[in-house]
Amino acid sequence: MNLESKTIKMRLVQPDDAKFIHSLRTNEKYNSHLSKITGDVNQQRKWIEKYKVLEKESKEFYFIIEKLDGMPCGTVRVYDLTDNSFCWGSWILNENKTKYSAIESALLVYKFGFDILDYSESHFDVRKANEKVLAFHKKMGAVEYKEDSDNYYFRVSKFSIDKVRKKFSKLL
Repeated sequence: MNLESKTIKMRLVQPDDAKFIHSLRTNEKYNSHLSKITGDVNQQRKWIEKYKVLEKESKEFYFIIEKLDGMPCGTVRVYDLTDNSFCWGSWILNENKTKYSAIESALLVYKFGFDILDYSESHFDVRKANEKVLAFHKKMGAVEYKEDSDNYYFRVSKFSIDKVRKKFSKLL
């Protein structure tokens, strides 16, 4: 599976990524809009090992986002796979990210979900306070379909993302 763009690539998480993931998930600069984690790096490693079982069953996928030189700069998960839709989240990019890491990693997630897994739609939630990510998804063509006290819930079609991919084809 080739998930690579102009300045980044994505690969499936490995147990050895536990320290990097734990550092992101416990850093207040990056975790304010994510569910809180508890435990240490060893517990993170055990969690990844359990997650790899879900990956083998094609139920969930956890990616490390890296610059092309192999330096990790983020994470993203694909999960909650339904008949025609996939969810993605746990999207974190750190200070090592490239200028276009956000758009490139989102487009790689959509490449994975739409082109590799063959889904026609994606769904996800965004914390109401996460204004930058809300604006990002709306620019990508996501449509809000419900909300609760903490989150907005979105859907985006393959058709909408195909338009975005054409616009940003130089990054792919």
